[in-house]
Amino acid sequence: MILLFKTIIDINGRLGTFLWGYPMIVTLFLGGLYLIFRSRFWVYRNFFYIFSQTFGKPRANNGSTDNSISPFQAVSTALAGTIGAGSIIGVSTAIEFGGPGSIFWMWMAALVCMTTKMVEVSLAVATRELDGEGKLVGGPMYYISKGAKKPLLAKLFAFFSVIAILGTGGLVQANSISDSINDLSGLSLRTSGVFIVLLMLLVLVGGIKRIGAFAEKIVPFMAIFYVLGSIFIIFLQRNYLVDAFKLIISDAFSNESLVGGVAGSGVLMSVRWGLARGIFSNEAGLGTAPMAHATSHTDHPIRQGMWGAIEVFVSSLVICTMTALVIITSGLWTDPNLSGASLTAAAFSKSLPLGRLVVSVSLILFAFTTAVSWCYYGQRSIFYLTKSDKASSYFKYIYIGFCYLGAIGGLKFAWNVADTANALMVIPNVIALVLMAKPFYRLLKDFDSYKNSSKKGNYKWTYDNKWKSYFED
Repeated sequence: MILLFKTIIDINGRLGTFLWGYPMIVTLFLGGLYLIFRSRFWVYRNFFYIFSQTFGKPRANNGSTDNSISPFQAVSTALAGTIGAGSIIGVSTAIEFGGPGSIFWMWMAALVCMTTKMVEVSLAVATRELDGEGKLVGGPMYYISKGAKKPLLAKLFAFFSVIAILGTGGLVQANSISDSINDLSGLSLRTSGVFIVLLMLLVLVGGIKRIGAFAEKIVPFMAIFYVLGSIFIIFLQRNYLVDAFKLIISDAFSNESLVGGVAGSGVLMSVRWGLARGIFSNEAGLGTAPMAHATSHTDHPIRQGMWGAIEVFVSSLVICTMTALVIITSGLWTDPNLSGASLTAAAFSKSLPLGRLVVSVSLILFAFTTAVSWCYYGQRSIFYLTKSDKASSYFKYIYIGFCYLGAIGGLKFAWNVADTANALMVIPNVIALVLMAKPFYRLLKDFDSYKNSSKKGNYKWTYDNKWKSYFED
């Protein structure tokens, strides 16, 4: 049995490594670039407008209804799922195995994925519908089936997403939480697992409304707390900041790994780890966050889609960059005895005695909010596959059980499962997004006309048959 388990881990690790090599490079970069060209570089031409309509006035149009949550609650829920262990452990893992150059490719992935995320969020809002309880639901399953007219592909996505959610949301995040609690207080992994289960139950019982209210309160606090702590440490290590940027850029195109002076990682390893950890951090192309955005009370799909672009900017270009700069400027990333959360904690505590506390508290908050959000995503996928509210409700308890297993399990297996399953979600989702590039561009033109109209106050997007006109050939 032990030999079989080890064999499964080895096969899964090899599959994850393969999928996050050339297959993901081609799928994500070429798919993302295609969407950028078909949208006429809309995200980049309108970046300041996007910022003014999101963080510039985050509470605008913030109402909610009985069947929806507010736009700010929707983006908070999505960010809760986005800013997780990948923002701390994922970055240190990328540097450890892909070298500092992996951060450069993480940036490149983020710039491309800002459009990808906006496309999937907008399409999710455009094609959403009401479930049996009269609540708004949507996501890749719906736009792949209704928009791209590929129902089999939609079911494959839903199936792969359930596996990914159990691995990424349940195993990985809970593992990160229990390790952090153990490091912070010495509490055993099993005891930490019990606490995680109890807290998950308290939040998840209330459904998306309670998840949205929870995320709205905790996400802004945890992001600001972590960024301010990172900026302070980077300031203390500012003498090494310029060299850190030079190292990131030069290593991105180097044929040798700088990790421990061992040759052989090459550009492909930097790209592979930068992409894998970047996607794990910002979720663009995965299709998970659109499930939360689809429940938002908004006046137009593109307006909610803009929040998707900002999510990638915040998670990858701000928070992940903060983590990377702290680690690289500390000089500890070459220490073979440090990896994962321990590397990040050591880097934060080198110049700041309370740095380990900042990492531990942030990781607990990041991972817990991600675990909560991903449970909802799993419930939506189960509902799509079974059309059963009971099955969706039961999944919640299965998911919490996986959280307990993750809390007492090993990190290597959890990350391997997450990488493989995430890749299997990306492929059908990005294929569908490419197929729907034309409908998305039609939505963009509709929004441009709307925002420039003097009658925009009377505009109201409906969700009966209006979406069909944008997907007709």
